[in-house]
Amino acid sequence: MDALVALVARDMQRVNETILSRTGSDVTMIPEVANHLISSGGKRLRPMLTLASAAHFGYPGDGHVKLAASVEFMHTATLLHDDVVDESDMRRGKPAARMVWGNQASVLVGDFLLGQAFKMMVETGSLECLGILSHAAAVIAEGEVMQLAAAKDLNTEEATYLAVIEAKTAALFAAAAEVGPVIADAPAAEREAFRLYGLYLGLAFQLVDDALDYGGQSGQLGKKVGDDFREGKITLPVITAFRAGDVAERAFWKRCIEEGQIADGDLEHALRLLEKHDAIAVTIARAHDYGDRARAALAALAPTPQRDALIEVVGFSIARAY
Repeated sequence: MDALVALVARDMQRVNETILSRTGSDVTMIPEVANHLISSGGKRLRPMLTLASAAHFGYPGDGHVKLAASVEFMHTATLLHDDVVDESDMRRGKPAARMVWGNQASVLVGDFLLGQAFKMMVETGSLECLGILSHAAAVIAEGEVMQLAAAKDLNTEEATYLAVIEAKTAALFAAAAEVGPVIADAPAAEREAFRLYGLYLGLAFQLVDDALDYGGQSGQLGKKVGDDFREGKITLPVITAFRAGDVAERAFWKRCIEEGQIADGDLEHALRLLEKHDAIAVTIARAHDYGDRARAALAALAPTPQRDALIEVVGFSIARAY
């Protein structure tokens, strides 16, 4: 990510300053909870997509800074809410906010951040950007409900899983990449190219995350390896191994995922089954496919340092799995 980070460094400083100023509140718990997560070392990839895509078109204003901060606030709000829904203990290598302040504070501070995000969108004066990001917020919520409905259901189809990650993860990537060209008044075809880039990058990113939950390290994930397994989440590695498994293996997955009866050594057995059926390799291969589509979406655009750096980021997002 070095090239992208260097290109947007000055604007990211302004985004960070905006984030800090907008988390201020007379209600002491709000900045405490918000800054616990915001300052915990996230990559800030989504706001960088907004900054770089606007800069690709030579945008001279400062609306992209507020939009990038809005994107980061939306992302942070979803993390606060997700940790409550998933009952997660860790986030980015630290105790999840809900473990420090409780579930109620996490949900309410997430709502505060969403409110601040929409205020900043309005301040840009772009009704189209407001429409794109507000639509993404609704789609993300739909994706979370879809995931909840599919939780622990081993009959979930691969198409349903892909629809869930497109909604809960890729939708914000797509919106973040699209609003940069929109605020820069770029042509419709080029806006669509950036939207598709973000969509496919987000799909690849989530596929790699789902693979890392079984094949990564806690330091890479910022959470415990196997959290998806313990929470009964239906992800592509599980779908692949369950479909290919024999009667005994399917019974194992049903006991652990559907019934939630997990004993010592079950995670290790799950990892052996995933390896036996190449489930992690299948997931990473799918991530590569979406990565290729992301690169192709930008390939026809005029070359700029920003475009080239965004193409490089695709490789970084997938290489996290190795």
